[in-house]
Amino acid sequence: MAHAGAPSSSPHVQEKRRRRRAEILHSALRAFRDKGYHATTLDDIVGRLGVRRTALYHYFPDKEAILYACHHEALAEVAGLLDEAKSRFDSPKERLGYVIREHVRVMTDTLEGSPLAFEVPALAAEHQAQIIAARDRYEQGLRDIIAQGIAQGEFRSVDPKIAVFAIMGAINWIARWYRPEGSVHAPALGAQFADHLVGGLTCE
Repeated sequence: MAHAGAPSSSPHVQEKRRRRRAEILHSALRAFRDKGYHATTLDDIVGRLGVRRTALYHYFPDKEAILYACHHEALAEVAGLLDEAKSRFDSPKERLGYVIREHVRVMTDTLEGSPLAFEVPALAAEHQAQIIAARDRYEQGLRDIIAQGIAQGEFRSVDPKIAVFAIMGAINWIARWYRPEGSVHAPALGAQFADHLVGGLTCE
């Protein structure tokens, strides 16, 4: 005899829900990229999935909750890059290059070129504060790498805060021109960004 609630807690159902949630977020990212957040409707999002709007409400109460989830997951992914870089490389120069390459990958692959960085003001106040705090922690991690590089003589004596503003500005602006179907492919793009942005800090 089946127990009440058993199906909803089964690994199969959990995995199905995880996949559907990911599909909704990817559909939303494509819609935000193509139409902008404010012009995108819930019907635009579910229309790409071939499901009814009521199906979406099992996962998100409204469009703002979807935007927040997109921001939250993307920032969690880039935050993990700092730990990965620290565990894989000893050199601040190599760490920074790795983080930049992978951050570009997140922008082009995970976010599919969607301009989330420019949509933070659309979030509710509580969500906005959480996203800004997470973004600030990530930026501080980048500043720490640059400061270490300066101390070790790998980077020129620059203001780490301004250097990170330049790096983040360049990466975020990808969303203004990148298209997955374009001629510039993500791995090559990340390598070029790392070459230019790290190269600008490196001591001759």
